Amino acid sequence: MDTLRQSLRMAVKSIMGNKLRSFLTMLGIIIGVMALVILVSLVNGATSSVTDAISALGSNTVTVTISDDKGESVSLRELEEWAKLENVGEIAAAASESGAVAKYKSTSASARLAGVTPSYFRIQNRKLLLGRSLLTPDVENHTDVCVINEKAANDLVGYRDCLGESIGVNGHRFTVVGVLKDDEDSLTSAFGFGSAEVYIPYSSLVHLSSTVSGRIATFYVSAEEGKTLEDAEQAMKDVLYERFKEDEDAYSLSSQNALEDATASITSVLAVLLGGIAAISLIVGGIGIMNIMLVTVTERTREIGIRKAIGASRGVILQQFLIESVLLCMFGCALGIFFSWAVLSAIGVVVSSLGMTFDLDGKVVLVAVLFCFAIGVGFGLYPANKAAKMKPIDALHYGG
Repeated sequence: MDTLRQSLRMAVKSIMGNKLRSFLTMLGIIIGVMALVILVSLVNGATSSVTDAISALGSNTVTVTISDDKGESVSLRELEEWAKLENVGEIAAAASESGAVAKYKSTSASARLAGVTPSYFRIQNRKLLLGRSLLTPDVENHTDVCVINEKAANDLVGYRDCLGESIGVNGHRFTVVGVLKDDEDSLTSAFGFGSAEVYIPYSSLVHLSSTVSGRIATFYVSAEEGKTLEDAEQAMKDVLYERFKEDEDAYSLSSQNALEDATASITSVLAVLLGGIAAISLIVGGIGIMNIMLVTVTERTREIGIRKAIGASRGVILQQFLIESVLLCMFGCALGIFFSWAVLSAIGVVVSSLGMTFDLDGKVVLVAVLFCFAIGVGFGLYPANKAAKMKPIDALHYGG
């Protein structure tokens, strides 16, 4: 233990005795650590932001698309039965018509016209600002009522509190019974469907539109309270597999989870790739450590000879120079981590208005520390071994 403490003191003394040279030697390690920590932390921060953005596109739902109903279309009654399945929460049918024109008196605007069932708004997490939502009797009786969003209310009617007003859509009149709160992060807003949105009962759209048939092609499924989306998705896969006579090509299911998983997979590969590139910088820094340690061994040849002559063993000499190599790497690592934190903090301040955060990733820091330690040992072993193998007589006669 005394020998270890002595070797440590000598290593620190040697490093501090040549401050500029030591700093320049550590520079490669500092840059390598900064590259590794900053790049991977930025990727992780971007991944978190992208995942949050995907989650904000709408509620956590499974979208089911029927591509071939085998001549036996899915009915609203079937959807009601499937909504009673274990793990399934609510199910909503939806269809839309592009190019719709909404009119109020002399004002007109392009609108997204959608026919939906009542549970659609709950599944998609759309909030009512005024009035009521669509009801089951509205669907059963093809009632000429509609729910519009704030944008439609302001652009068409001129004010939000427009309950009871009648607006025309493709030549048919509908009474406004509810106004939805606009949600800039909703799925409809994100994909830029019309800025004005008009929702009518699903059955009303079937009777009104020439392009939307009574066959349900798309519906949305939510998970039962306390259950996961994967459970609901599996329940729907089972019932659809039986409903369409084991033909899995007749339907498809998609969810935000799949998109989030794909995004996470891509960014994980990107993080590993950037981490690998940054690791090359650390290896280059390790070569610089080995180079300066070889110079140090040469400069201290006579010192090595004297220490061996008074009884220092090969292991003690090896330990001394190996500790010095590791300390150089770890000092560089510490500075690299500090500078990384400073840079990430500065970036965080700049992008804070965008709702993005970039924090120092503890796992990446740990990897950087372990990697630097390995570099210190790996690249310091050869110079330390060279010093340890010197013969006392040759070292004492060295005149360099």
